[in-house]
Amino acid sequence: MAKATQTKAQSKPTKSSVAKAPAKKPARRRPTQAQPAPSKEELLGFYREMLLIRRFEEKAGQLYGMGLIGGFCHLYIGQEAVVAGVHANALPQDSVITSYRDHGHMLACGMDPKGVMAELTGREGGYSKGKGGSMHMFSREKNFYGGHGIVGAQVPLGTGLAFAHKYNKDGGVCYTYFGDGSVNQGQVYESFNMAQLWKLPVLYIIENNKYGMGTSIQRASSTTELYQRGSAHGIPGAQVDGMDVIAVRDATAKALEHVREGKGPYILEMLTYRYRGHSMSDPAKYRSKDEVSKVRSEQDPIDNLRQMILKTKAADEAALKAIDGDIKAIVTAAADFAKASPEPQLSELYTDILVEA
Repeated sequence: MAKATQTKAQSKPTKSSVAKAPAKKPARRRPTQAQPAPSKEELLGFYREMLLIRRFEEKAGQLYGMGLIGGFCHLYIGQEAVVAGVHANALPQDSVITSYRDHGHMLACGMDPKGVMAELTGREGGYSKGKGGSMHMFSREKNFYGGHGIVGAQVPLGTGLAFAHKYNKDGGVCYTYFGDGSVNQGQVYESFNMAQLWKLPVLYIIENNKYGMGTSIQRASSTTELYQRGSAHGIPGAQVDGMDVIAVRDATAKALEHVREGKGPYILEMLTYRYRGHSMSDPAKYRSKDEVSKVRSEQDPIDNLRQMILKTKAADEAALKAIDGDIKAIVTAAADFAKASPEPQLSELYTDILVEA
């Protein structure tokens, strides 16, 4: 799991990994110190976390095929480097909110895989007692405020969480994730305006996996450089190689320097890719198998990190194989727990309706 640590040295992403938005106001673009090279422990931590997300999602797909998970199920396979790299910079007081493609974010926040899998299968051992399913899980303990089934609805909510951080003076930042399919909505720009007007501590993270459901971003957006969408409000942004966990870590560190200094929001556009369809019910016929295969063979975030680990001798094949075995055991235990957990009682229909303020 990603540990909550505060990074003192800030990043300066390479040109190959990050394209900055045009700096209309140079004062916002002051240089930062280079982020230190990742340590052996950090590389292995990234590998373990991304592998946990990958194996968890693969198991969720299997359970869906067996009929143990009903409704909608949106897998995060291929996008693991985004949430792993972002949360390497997280502090305990930070909060997280995202869309319905949310299982990876839960695991990165430190939520128990058993509770997440039990919720997916609609069991009372789940984080929402089996009543929320894939799209509606929360953990107040981990400051995870849910996946949300309404496209883009989490953006104003995340802005509100950022307002709470500022009002309470707790030093927290809200990581607000959303996809390329929601960036053209009015509520997104209303949120941008309010966040910049009030200098709210919010990091907007656009996970651009190139397809909003089955529609290519080129067909849906007149401009596809999404990190510039806040420029009308004076919000700086950067475009990041979301398949490179180190590039994500570094770009996030720089963005957080801006946000934590009270300068207002920042936008990171993560260029990533999902290997599966929009949801488990999507055959993804709108793109070719060759396209998916090419990305997997050339840009897979886990395979590329594995090669980096071996090249730098941070670990050998035997050590990585042992990590894989540990992760498989964790995921198997989560699936077994979910299948053994009973379904919620009918009386649960009338609980958790209201919370006393």
